[in-house]
Amino acid sequence: MTSLLAENAAAGAGRTSVRRRRRPFPWHIVVFLAPATLVYTVFSVYPLLDSMRLSLFAADAAGVRHFAGLSNYVTLITDPRWAGPFWNALGNNLVFFLIHMAVQNPIGIALAALLSLPRLRFRQTYRTLLFTPTMLSVVIIGFVWQLILSPVWGVGKGILAAIGLSSLFGPWLGQEGTALITLSLISVWQFVGIPMMLIYAALLNIPDDLVDAAVVDGATQMQVFWRVKLPLILPTVGAVSILTYVGNFNAFDLIYAVKGALAGPNFSTDIMGTLFYRTFFGYQLQLGNPTMGAAIATLMFLIILTGVMIYFFVIQRRMQRYEL
Repeated sequence: MTSLLAENAAAGAGRTSVRRRRRPFPWHIVVFLAPATLVYTVFSVYPLLDSMRLSLFAADAAGVRHFAGLSNYVTLITDPRWAGPFWNALGNNLVFFLIHMAVQNPIGIALAALLSLPRLRFRQTYRTLLFTPTMLSVVIIGFVWQLILSPVWGVGKGILAAIGLSSLFGPWLGQEGTALITLSLISVWQFVGIPMMLIYAALLNIPDDLVDAAVVDGATQMQVFWRVKLPLILPTVGAVSILTYVGNFNAFDLIYAVKGALAGPNFSTDIMGTLFYRTFFGYQLQLGNPTMGAAIATLMFLIILTGVMIYFFVIQRRMQRYEL
Protein backbone atom coordinates (compact mmCIF):
# COMPACT_ATOMS: atom_id res chain seq x y z
CA MET A 1 0.00 0.00 0.00
CA THR A 2 2.79 2.38 0.90
CA SER A 3 4.65 1.67 -2.33
CA LEU A 4 1.46 2.26 -4.36
CA LEU A 5 0.96 5.65 -2.75
CA ALA A 6 4.56 6.55 -3.41
CA GLU A 7 4.21 5.56 -7.08
CA ASN A 8 1.05 7.66 -7.45
CA ALA A 9 2.73 10.63 -5.81
CA ALA A 10 5.74 10.31 -8.09
CA ALA A 11 3.49 10.05 -11.16
CA GLY A 12 1.55 13.12 -10.07
CA ALA A 13 4.76 15.08 -9.50
CA GLY A 14 5.97 14.04 -12.93
CA ARG A 15 2.78 15.21 -14.62
CA THR A 16 3.00 18.51 -12.71
CA SER A 17 6.59 19.07 -13.82
CA VAL A 18 5.66 18.30 -17.45
CA ARG A 19 2.76 20.72 -17.20
CA ARG A 20 5.08 23.39 -15.86
CA ARG A 21 7.57 22.82 -18.64
CA ARG A 22 4.86 23.05 -21.27
CA ARG A 23 3.33 26.29 -19.94
CA PRO A 24 2.85 28.55 -22.98
CA PHE A 25 4.72 31.82 -23.31
CA PRO A 26 2.53 34.75 -22.10
CA TRP A 27 2.26 36.50 -25.47
CA HIS A 28 -0.69 38.55 -24.24
CA ILE A 29 1.66 40.45 -21.93
CA VAL A 30 3.91 41.29 -24.87
CA VAL A 31 0.91 42.42 -26.94
CA PHE A 32 -0.35 44.75 -24.22
CA LEU A 33 3.06 46.21 -23.34
CA ALA A 34 4.40 46.56 -26.88
CA PRO A 35 2.52 49.76 -27.91
CA ALA A 36 3.49 51.70 -24.77
CA THR A 37 7.06 50.40 -24.93
CA LEU A 38 7.35 51.35 -28.59
CA VAL A 39 6.01 54.88 -28.05
CA TYR A 40 8.22 55.41 -24.99
CA THR A 41 11.29 54.17 -26.85
CA VAL A 42 10.69 56.29 -29.93
CA PHE A 43 9.80 59.53 -28.15
CA SER A 44 11.84 59.30 -24.93
CA VAL A 45 14.62 56.73 -24.93
CA TYR A 46 15.91 57.31 -28.47
CA PRO A 47 16.00 61.15 -28.22
CA LEU A 48 17.78 60.88 -24.88
CA LEU A 49 20.44 58.50 -26.19
CA ASP A 50 20.85 60.52 -29.37
CA SER A 51 21.32 63.72 -27.35
CA MET A 52 24.05 62.01 -25.35
CA ARG A 53 25.70 60.89 -28.57
CA LEU A 54 25.43 64.37 -30.09
CA SER A 55 27.01 65.95 -27.01
CA LEU A 56 30.23 64.04 -27.75
CA PHE A 57 30.67 65.81 -31.10
CA ALA A 58 31.76 69.32 -32.08
CA ALA A 59 31.54 71.28 -35.31
CA ASP A 60 34.51 72.97 -37.00
CA ALA A 61 34.47 76.27 -38.88
CA ALA A 62 33.02 74.58 -41.95
CA GLY A 63 30.17 73.08 -39.92
CA VAL A 64 31.47 69.51 -40.18
CA ARG A 65 30.99 67.52 -36.98
CA HIS A 66 33.76 65.40 -35.53
CA PHE A 67 34.10 63.35 -32.38
CA ALA A 68 35.26 65.53 -29.49
CA GLY A 69 34.79 63.32 -26.45
CA LEU A 70 34.05 65.28 -23.29
CA SER A 71 35.41 68.58 -24.57
CA ASN A 72 31.93 70.14 -24.77
CA TYR A 73 31.40 69.47 -21.07
CA VAL A 74 34.82 70.88 -20.18
CA THR A 75 34.08 73.98 -22.25
CA LEU A 76 30.65 74.38 -20.67
CA ILE A 77 32.03 74.26 -17.14
CA THR A 78 35.36 76.07 -17.50
CA ASP A 79 35.27 78.39 -20.54
CA PRO A 80 34.27 81.90 -19.34
CA ARG A 81 31.97 82.38 -22.34
CA TRP A 82 29.93 79.31 -21.41
CA ALA A 83 30.63 78.81 -17.70
CA GLY A 84 29.08 82.14 -16.63
CA PRO A 85 25.66 81.51 -18.25
CA PHE A 86 25.72 77.83 -17.22
CA TRP A 87 26.42 78.41 -13.52
CA ASN A 88 23.98 81.34 -13.47
CA ALA A 89 21.23 79.16 -14.95
CA LEU A 90 22.02 76.27 -12.59
CA GLY A 91 21.98 78.59 -9.55
CA ASN A 92 18.67 80.14 -10.63
CA ASN A 93 17.24 76.66 -11.15
CA LEU A 94 18.29 75.70 -7.64
CA VAL A 95 16.62 78.82 -6.21
CA PHE A 96 13.50 78.05 -8.27
CA PHE A 97 13.41 74.54 -6.77
CA LEU A 98 14.09 75.62 -3.19
CA ILE A 99 11.27 78.17 -3.27
CA HIS A 100 8.88 75.45 -4.39
CA MET A 101 10.11 73.14 -1.64
CA ALA A 102 9.88 75.84 1.03
CA VAL A 103 6.54 77.35 -0.04
CA GLN A 104 4.57 75.06 -2.35
CA ASN A 105 4.88 71.76 -0.51
CA PRO A 106 4.23 73.11 3.04
CA ILE A 107 1.18 74.99 1.74
CA GLY A 108 0.04 71.82 -0.03
CA ILE A 109 0.36 69.86 3.22
CA ALA A 110 -1.53 72.53 5.17
CA LEU A 111 -4.35 72.71 2.61
CA ALA A 112 -4.64 68.92 2.51
CA ALA A 113 -4.82 68.82 6.31
CA LEU A 114 -7.60 71.43 6.31
CA LEU A 115 -9.54 69.60 3.61
CA SER A 116 -9.35 66.37 5.60
CA LEU A 117 -11.01 67.88 8.69
CA PRO A 118 -14.19 65.89 9.37
CA ARG A 119 -16.46 68.90 10.01
CA LEU A 120 -15.35 71.05 7.06
CA ARG A 121 -18.25 72.10 4.83
CA PHE A 122 -18.01 72.64 1.06
CA ARG A 123 -14.74 70.68 0.90
CA GLN A 124 -15.47 69.61 -2.70
CA THR A 125 -15.85 73.25 -3.74
CA TYR A 126 -12.62 74.29 -2.05
CA ARG A 127 -10.78 71.34 -3.55
CA THR A 128 -11.97 72.18 -7.05
CA LEU A 129 -11.13 75.88 -6.73
CA LEU A 130 -7.64 75.18 -5.39
CA PHE A 131 -6.87 72.67 -8.13
CA THR A 132 -8.27 74.75 -11.00
CA PRO A 133 -5.08 76.82 -11.70
CA THR A 134 -3.18 73.57 -12.30
CA MET A 135 -5.40 72.82 -15.30
CA LEU A 136 -4.90 76.24 -16.92
CA SER A 137 -2.40 76.87 -19.69
CA VAL A 138 0.94 78.25 -18.56
CA VAL A 139 0.69 80.89 -21.30
CA ILE A 140 -2.60 82.11 -19.82
CA ILE A 141 -1.14 82.10 -16.31
CA GLY A 142 1.89 84.10 -17.40
CA PHE A 143 -0.18 86.64 -19.33
CA VAL A 144 -2.70 87.15 -16.51
CA TRP A 145 0.00 87.67 -13.88
CA GLN A 146 1.82 90.11 -16.14
CA LEU A 147 -1.39 92.14 -16.27
CA ILE A 148 -1.89 91.89 -12.50
CA LEU A 149 1.67 92.96 -11.66
CA SER A 150 2.05 95.61 -14.35
CA PRO A 151 3.08 98.98 -12.80
CA VAL A 152 1.06 100.80 -15.48
CA TRP A 153 -2.36 99.10 -15.60
CA GLY A 154 -2.09 96.20 -13.18
CA VAL A 155 -4.54 95.71 -10.33
CA GLY A 156 -1.83 94.54 -7.92
CA LYS A 157 -1.05 98.06 -6.75
CA GLY A 158 -4.71 98.80 -6.13
CA ILE A 159 -5.16 95.61 -4.11
CA LEU A 160 -2.18 96.45 -1.90
CA ALA A 161 -3.40 100.04 -1.53
CA ALA A 162 -6.78 98.77 -0.32
CA ILE A 163 -5.09 97.07 2.64
CA GLY A 164 -2.62 99.90 3.27
CA LEU A 165 0.45 98.27 1.72
CA SER A 166 0.81 100.30 -1.47
CA SER A 167 4.39 101.23 -0.54
CA LEU A 168 5.43 97.59 -0.98
CA PHE A 169 4.37 97.45 -4.62
CA GLY A 170 7.06 97.60 -7.28
CA PRO A 171 7.92 96.33 -10.76
CA TRP A 172 8.75 92.90 -9.36
CA LEU A 173 8.92 91.22 -12.77
CA GLY A 174 11.24 93.94 -14.07
CA GLN A 175 13.86 93.96 -11.30
CA GLU A 176 16.80 91.57 -11.25
CA GLY A 177 16.52 90.94 -7.52
CA THR A 178 12.81 90.06 -7.51
CA ALA A 179 11.96 88.67 -10.96
CA LEU A 180 12.97 85.06 -10.25
CA ILE A 181 11.28 84.99 -6.83
CA THR A 182 8.10 86.45 -8.33
CA LEU A 183 8.01 83.86 -11.13
CA SER A 184 8.66 81.10 -8.61
CA LEU A 185 5.72 82.23 -6.48
CA ILE A 186 3.51 82.40 -9.58
CA SER A 187 4.49 78.81 -10.34
CA VAL A 188 3.75 77.87 -6.72
CA TRP A 189 0.29 79.43 -7.01
CA GLN A 190 -0.43 77.46 -10.17
CA PHE A 191 0.82 74.04 -9.10
CA VAL A 192 0.11 73.92 -5.36
CA GLY A 193 -2.95 71.83 -6.17
CA ILE A 194 -0.83 68.82 -7.15
CA PRO A 195 0.89 68.22 -3.79
CA MET A 196 -2.37 69.15 -2.07
CA MET A 197 -4.31 66.40 -3.86
CA LEU A 198 -1.60 63.75 -3.46
CA ILE A 199 -1.25 64.39 0.26
CA TYR A 200 -5.01 64.69 0.69
CA ALA A 201 -5.42 61.23 -0.85
CA ALA A 202 -2.77 59.86 1.53
CA LEU A 203 -4.56 61.39 4.52
CA LEU A 204 -7.83 59.76 3.48
CA ASN A 205 -6.11 56.36 3.47
CA ILE A 206 -5.13 56.59 7.14
CA PRO A 207 -7.31 54.17 9.16
CA ASP A 208 -9.88 55.89 11.34
CA ASP A 209 -8.98 53.57 14.22
CA LEU A 210 -5.61 55.25 14.66
CA VAL A 211 -7.14 58.72 14.71
CA ASP A 212 -9.93 57.67 17.05
CA ALA A 213 -7.44 56.08 19.44
CA ALA A 214 -5.40 59.29 19.55
CA VAL A 215 -8.54 61.36 20.19
CA VAL A 216 -9.61 59.02 22.98
CA ASP A 217 -6.17 59.48 24.56
CA GLY A 218 -6.85 63.23 24.67
CA ALA A 219 -4.95 64.42 21.59
CA THR A 220 -6.10 67.60 19.87
CA GLN A 221 -6.56 67.88 16.10
CA MET A 222 -3.15 69.52 15.82
CA GLN A 223 -1.48 66.78 17.87
CA VAL A 224 -3.24 64.09 15.84
CA PHE A 225 -1.85 65.60 12.64
CA TRP A 226 1.74 66.08 13.84
CA ARG A 227 2.13 62.85 15.80
CA VAL A 228 -0.12 60.40 13.94
CA LYS A 229 -0.96 61.54 10.42
CA LEU A 230 2.26 63.27 9.36
CA PRO A 231 4.58 60.31 10.10
CA LEU A 232 2.23 58.04 8.13
CA ILE A 233 2.20 60.27 5.04
CA LEU A 234 5.96 60.89 4.96
CA PRO A 235 6.43 58.49 1.99
CA THR A 236 3.89 60.56 0.04
CA VAL A 237 5.64 63.77 1.09
CA GLY A 238 8.89 62.27 -0.18
CA ALA A 239 7.28 61.35 -3.50
CA VAL A 240 5.88 64.89 -3.82
CA SER A 241 9.35 66.30 -3.11
CA ILE A 242 11.05 64.24 -5.81
CA LEU A 243 8.29 65.12 -8.29
CA THR A 244 8.88 68.78 -7.43
CA TYR A 245 12.60 68.31 -8.00
CA VAL A 246 12.15 66.69 -11.40
CA GLY A 247 9.52 69.19 -12.50
CA ASN A 248 11.54 72.25 -11.46
CA PHE A 249 14.76 71.14 -13.14
CA ASN A 250 12.71 70.48 -16.28
CA ALA A 251 10.98 73.85 -16.04
CA PHE A 252 10.85 76.06 -19.10
CA ASP A 253 7.37 77.12 -20.16
CA LEU A 254 6.52 79.72 -17.48
CA ILE A 255 9.86 81.54 -17.81
CA TYR A 256 9.57 81.48 -21.60
CA ALA A 257 5.94 82.66 -21.56
CA VAL A 258 6.65 85.64 -19.28
CA LYS A 259 10.25 86.58 -20.05
CA GLY A 260 11.03 84.97 -23.39
CA ALA A 261 14.13 83.00 -24.28
CA LEU A 262 16.46 85.74 -22.96
CA ALA A 263 14.99 85.25 -19.45
CA GLY A 264 15.44 88.87 -18.44
CA PRO A 265 16.10 91.21 -16.93
CA ASN A 266 19.78 90.57 -17.62
CA PHE A 267 19.33 86.76 -17.47
CA SER A 268 18.23 86.97 -13.83
CA THR A 269 15.45 84.43 -14.51
CA ASP A 270 17.52 82.20 -16.77
CA ILE A 271 17.25 78.51 -15.87
CA MET A 272 18.59 75.34 -17.47
CA GLY A 273 15.60 74.99 -19.78
CA THR A 274 15.88 78.47 -21.28
CA LEU A 275 19.67 78.18 -21.53
CA PHE A 276 19.26 74.92 -23.45
CA TYR A 277 16.68 76.50 -25.76
CA ARG A 278 18.90 79.46 -26.66
CA THR A 279 21.98 77.29 -27.08
CA PHE A 280 20.41 74.56 -29.20
CA PHE A 281 18.07 76.58 -31.41
CA GLY A 282 19.69 80.02 -31.25
CA TYR A 283 17.91 83.26 -30.50
CA GLN A 284 18.10 86.69 -32.15
CA LEU A 285 21.83 87.28 -32.82
CA GLN A 286 22.90 84.06 -31.09
CA LEU A 287 23.45 81.18 -33.51
CA GLY A 288 22.28 77.72 -32.55
CA ASN A 289 24.88 75.19 -31.41
CA PRO A 290 23.25 71.72 -31.32
CA THR A 291 26.28 69.94 -29.85
CA MET A 292 26.62 72.33 -26.91
CA GLY A 293 22.85 72.30 -26.49
CA ALA A 294 22.97 68.50 -26.30
CA ALA A 295 25.67 68.78 -23.64
CA ILE A 296 23.42 71.07 -21.57
CA ALA A 297 20.50 68.67 -22.00
CA THR A 298 22.66 65.75 -20.90
CA LEU A 299 23.81 67.62 -17.80
CA MET A 300 20.18 68.40 -17.01
CA PHE A 301 19.42 64.69 -17.26
CA LEU A 302 22.37 63.77 -15.05
CA ILE A 303 21.37 66.35 -12.41
CA ILE A 304 17.82 65.00 -12.34
CA LEU A 305 19.04 61.38 -12.33
CA THR A 306 21.39 62.07 -9.41
CA GLY A 307 18.60 63.58 -7.32
CA VAL A 308 16.22 60.72 -8.11
CA MET A 309 18.84 58.08 -7.24
CA ILE A 310 19.62 59.80 -3.92
CA TYR A 311 15.92 59.78 -3.12
CA PHE A 312 15.31 56.13 -4.04
CA PHE A 313 18.47 54.63 -2.56
CA VAL A 314 18.95 56.84 0.51
CA ILE A 315 15.86 58.78 1.56
CA GLN A 316 13.07 56.40 0.57
CA ARG A 317 14.60 53.45 2.42
CA ARG A 318 14.52 55.43 5.65
CA MET A 319 10.85 56.25 5.13
CA GLN A 320 9.67 52.69 4.57
CA ARG A 321 9.08 52.10 8.25
CA TYR A 322 6.34 54.76 8.30
CA GLU A 323 4.21 53.08 5.65
CA LEU A 324 0.98 51.42 6.72
